[in-house]
Amino acid sequence: MGIAASEFEDAYDHVESEEDAEKLCCAILTEPIRGLGFREPICVQCDTAVRDATTAMNDAHVGCVLVMEGDRLIGIFTERDLMKKVVGRLELDSPIGEIMTPNPETVGIDDGIAYALNKMHTGGYRHIPVLDRQGRPVGVVSMRDVVRFIVSLFPAAVLNVPPEPGLAARGLHGG
Repeated sequence: MGIAASEFEDAYDHVESEEDAEKLCCAILTEPIRGLGFREPICVQCDTAVRDATTAMNDAHVGCVLVMEGDRLIGIFTERDLMKKVVGRLELDSPIGEIMTPNPETVGIDDGIAYALNKMHTGGYRHIPVLDRQGRPVGVVSMRDVVRFIVSLFPAAVLNVPPEPGLAARGLHGG
């Protein structure tokens, strides 16, 4: 009898996985970026000191700032830029415009999540600026935003994962 129950559970798990995969694919392919609930961007001017830009990032708990020239996006500065281009190489009072990544890839607010994921994956980005229809920055999509969106589709499945799932599979937990 245990075999039949096991076979049933395996079959049921497979159906749930297919339904979950379809739900995830459908949401990612059809939902616009505006559905991610990203934050407003932290913007600095190109003559802002690296020190001030990193302070702004820390204060806002974000991984990047957008670099502006007036009201036009001209670059992005990320935590990765800080580690690769600044630490041990550049004074913190240097202008951010000297080390920013110029002309960053962007997405539109009405573009699909899949489009943003594709750009992030192919470019190796963890952050990508979001522009409104007039080309003004209105946000930044981060990998954290995408993960939060996926978790919102399957909250029970994610929130009910044991703290150490490998222990339960090996029968090493205390219960």
